[in-house]
Amino acid sequence: QVQVVESGGGLVQAGGSLGLSCAASGSIFSINAMGWYRQAPGKQRELVAVMFSGGSTRYADSVKGRFTISRDNAKNTVFLQMNSLQPEDTAVYYCNAEIRESAILTRNYWGQGTQVTVSS
Repeated sequence: QVQVVESGGGLVQAGGSLGLSCAASGSIFSINAMGWYRQAPGKQRELVAVMFSGGSTRYADSVKGRFTISRDNAKNTVFLQMNSLQPEDTAVYYCNAEIRESAILTRNYWGQGTQVTVSS
């Protein structure tokens, strides 16, 4: 089994910054990808940013130039630095990890979610 635990988030004024972190632990052979999704009230969950095992990244168009995803491979941790936050960034942010647990088993895990609220 694998645990995915997020930290960070909170309340910030528009134009401010926040950081999120997500650590995976447990039966990890390797990590294919780790990233962040968000879900605002009444909306579908959407991709924010993801980093793949080779180091490549993908961002939602709405956060490009403002958010940066990074990782610490030794700690199986991924970070999301969010700058120039806007009220439309308000959502519950979820960490997602695609974990290879063995040669024949790969599973997808979600964190519990952390609230990010941006006031205008």
